[in-house]
Amino acid sequence: MKMSKLLGVAVGLLLAVALAAGLVVPGLVTAQVKPRAGGELIFVVPSEPPSYDAHQEETFGVIHPMAPLYSTLLRVDPVDKTGTRPVGDLAESWTVSKDGMTYTFKIRQGVKFHDGSALTSKDIKASYDKIVFPPAGIKSLRKEAYDVIEVVEAPDPSTVRFRLKRPEASLLLNLASPWNWIYKADLLAKDIHWYEKNVMGTGAFVFVEHVKGSHLVGKKNPEYWDKGKPYLDGYRAIFISASSAQVAAIRGERAHIQFRGFSPPERDQLVQALGPKITVQESPWDCLNFVSMHHDKKPFNDKRVRRALSLALDRYEGSKNLSKITLVRDVGGIQVPGTPYATPPGELEKLAGYGHDIAANRAEARRLLKEAGAEGLSFTFKNRGIPHPYEPIGIWLIDQWRQIGITVKMEMIEAASYHPMLKRGDFEVAMDFQCGFIVEPDLDLPRFITKSDANFGKHKDTVIDDLFQKQARATDLEERKKYLRAFEKRLLDEEVHVIYTIQWHRIIPHNAKVKGWTITPSHYLNNQLDVVWLGD
Repeated sequence: MKMSKLLGVAVGLLLAVALAAGLVVPGLVTAQVKPRAGGELIFVVPSEPPSYDAHQEETFGVIHPMAPLYSTLLRVDPVDKTGTRPVGDLAESWTVSKDGMTYTFKIRQGVKFHDGSALTSKDIKASYDKIVFPPAGIKSLRKEAYDVIEVVEAPDPSTVRFRLKRPEASLLLNLASPWNWIYKADLLAKDIHWYEKNVMGTGAFVFVEHVKGSHLVGKKNPEYWDKGKPYLDGYRAIFISASSAQVAAIRGERAHIQFRGFSPPERDQLVQALGPKITVQESPWDCLNFVSMHHDKKPFNDKRVRRALSLALDRYEGSKNLSKITLVRDVGGIQVPGTPYATPPGELEKLAGYGHDIAANRAEARRLLKEAGAEGLSFTFKNRGIPHPYEPIGIWLIDQWRQIGITVKMEMIEAASYHPMLKRGDFEVAMDFQCGFIVEPDLDLPRFITKSDANFGKHKDTVIDDLFQKQARATDLEERKKYLRAFEKRLLDEEVHVIYTIQWHRIIPHNAKVKGWTITPSHYLNNQLDVVWLGD
């Protein structure tokens, strides 16, 4: 494999060598302070799980309350603030063939499912077969990200092997996905839908109960493979949708933390009320809201209408105002600003709706609507029933569209019903989101290719599909950037398949008793809780 490829991505392979040699150890930094055992961590979750199967879900409503019950093959180092360093979870070590076509993992011995049965490589193969090669009728929202995998093999009980169609430097990062929970092969063989409504993992905590509308509880797994962990006796996830009630739970010390994020005013309220009892962690966030328009429904099958909707947005003024009241901050393209593949400002300004002359943008928007016969357009905008940042961004969008003569009614959908609505295609225009677990184009962009189960707007574009493959296979950093800029221009400007809004900014004010938890640019990471403990 050419190691000059993809500067940022190639780090993964270099790390693989280091990790295989035992140079990076999970929990190393936290070991400098002796954790205290015991106690129940109580955290707020603003949304409930639509199902229990992480392979087909993409909401924190699944990850936050249920990730502690499961293990993954690899994971992101829980003490790495950049959230980019893969380490072993069920994998004890691994090797990569010289041609980069075969990844071989040795599986930890002595790992047991919560029913007492031993985990073997066949469980990992069965789980990845479900993710990468789902049977007909089974949704797997991230299968396109694993298109490079030819086959997953389990040659013996302690070895699992991934054979690739071609080298791909981002594979290790991709295998560290927090969504790829390892399920029990025998249960999948009996009923491929079993995990949608049931729980059986190998994680640091054992499932106790889920009372819908109230809480989900897990207790310490005494048979956890990493002896001495977890430190907590258990955890309790309490479901609270209203933002004010979430803040009140932290302020009243009825909950220790909420892992997704609070707005700047909510952070300030908590700091003012609790002073030194509150610790604040902040980070750039690999998340942003975008607008999906159903391409099978008129007039949103007309790219002139879609372009007009994007041209109406004054993103720069919006970022100034919205960042004061909700958890957004920067204007960016298809990658987080400041990261290796982010769009240079000069290039960004050339995209529809990113130029600074908002009067000219809106004049062009009105012209396009007239040309498309869509003057006086009105529609219902379906939004997710999560206060921040969905609601303020939704209100902002409606105001921006009003300024080009469009009338929009916003319908807030209860969070647990929101994804099923998107999957059914029961919308004309809806709020959608792109949230990655690691900032990396191979992981952030597969949802926009034609066959993706997460392509809720149902656009069909072989140019987009081809550009995605070309960027993934590019063997030079600048060559890959060229393909990514072309992908971005096609997605956001030429066809305007979706409309990006403003990049999120993550703020976690939490009870200072919570120790061993590190913020990253993804709210999908660091939720296994095995290294978290409660101080005095």
